[in-house]
Amino acid sequence: MKPRNVFLAAVAALVIAPIARADDWPGWMGPKRDNVWNETGILEKFPKEGPKVLWRTPVAGGYAGPAVSGGMVFVTDYVTAADVKVDNFDRKEFSGNERVVCLDQKTGKEKWKHEYPVKYAISYPSGPRCTPTVHDGKLYTLGAEGNMFCFNAETGKIVWEKELKKEYKTKSALWGYASHPLIDGKNLITLVGGDGSHVVAFDLATGKEVWKSGSQPEQGYAPVMITEAGGKRQLIVACPKAVYSLNPANGERYWTTAFTADSGCVVMTPVRAGDHLYVGAYHGKNLMLKLTADKPGAEVVWKDKKGHGISPVNVQPFLQDGVLYGYDDEGSLFGIEIPSGKRLWDSTGPVGGEEPQGSATAFMVKNGDRFFFFAETGNLVIGKLTPKGYVEIDKAKILEQTNNAFGRKVVWCAPAYADKKMYVRNDKEIVCVDLAK
Repeated sequence: MKPRNVFLAAVAALVIAPIARADDWPGWMGPKRDNVWNETGILEKFPKEGPKVLWRTPVAGGYAGPAVSGGMVFVTDYVTAADVKVDNFDRKEFSGNERVVCLDQKTGKEKWKHEYPVKYAISYPSGPRCTPTVHDGKLYTLGAEGNMFCFNAETGKIVWEKELKKEYKTKSALWGYASHPLIDGKNLITLVGGDGSHVVAFDLATGKEVWKSGSQPEQGYAPVMITEAGGKRQLIVACPKAVYSLNPANGERYWTTAFTADSGCVVMTPVRAGDHLYVGAYHGKNLMLKLTADKPGAEVVWKDKKGHGISPVNVQPFLQDGVLYGYDDEGSLFGIEIPSGKRLWDSTGPVGGEEPQGSATAFMVKNGDRFFFFAETGNLVIGKLTPKGYVEIDKAKILEQTNNAFGRKVVWCAPAYADKKMYVRNDKEIVCVDLAK
């Protein structure tokens, strides 16, 4: 299959961080990194004229979602005069500036910004992929070409910065740096690349390397996760040639299972379900592991099982009551029984249309007994996911589709939900939408 049949938006991902205020959304997938929005008093259906947009603020290109914390909204983008709405599989170079922008949560007015020159030589070069992370008064960002920063969140003053490609003598993967960094205790852990530094832990306060581990042909895109099994905390890493486990305190290797992802494209964070761990990758690749109970280890239950599992590229799947829901790379929304991998149903879901479209995208967040989906059509959709199928309740147009993929218009950005509002961007603006009942 040609490379254009897959896309990596900085999308797939699970990060662990301390819980913020209930009405904050301090990083990728929310305060617990589980795509659950716990606020109550949220509307059941949209007003006839659609939900009210409270403010709009211009931004430039990017796939990175916003973070909301402490009365501030943080978003990253890429400013360039070049036409970057292209697939760029030949990795042509573009010049421009990446920006980190801080906005007032109530008004959308700019509080501070930092910009720096970056040359993009990646596919889909519209802008950054990784959602900023706010923690303990600091803001952590990772750009599409490996520029990493720690800022004072209130003032924008740089605490420390790194150029990962330069420091670790590596290059960006085809779709750029897209693995959302994970905060664990006093460390920031992320995929880097290079010899012996596939995964690196940095000191949160200083940026100093704490440990590094592993080598891979390229870094890949799947954010790492931490879980406990076999009596140990384990850092699980899904990458182009393997799924492996490390001691998150020092990078020591626990176990490795061979797993080849087509085009190096494994994007989703592994999903834990009881004693099982699931990973899906591009073009029907899938892996179900059983974690051993007596010591760190994993046994293969099934692998690359045709017609089973799910192969996500843009959307992190959601596990609920033993069923995994998510979009496949071919464009269908599936309900998957875990651990068998049996497909219970398929649908075009909130993206809509009569036939699935490759890399169809609708970011899903659970609120109460239903889900909010922000679809590539620019629609916000309310619906339910059950073992019997997808049920649509309501939808409303929120944003213009400002980018292109596979000959169609799309907007690919995971929203933030905070203070009974949604914050979401395209390549022209970021908006705040009132979702209070």
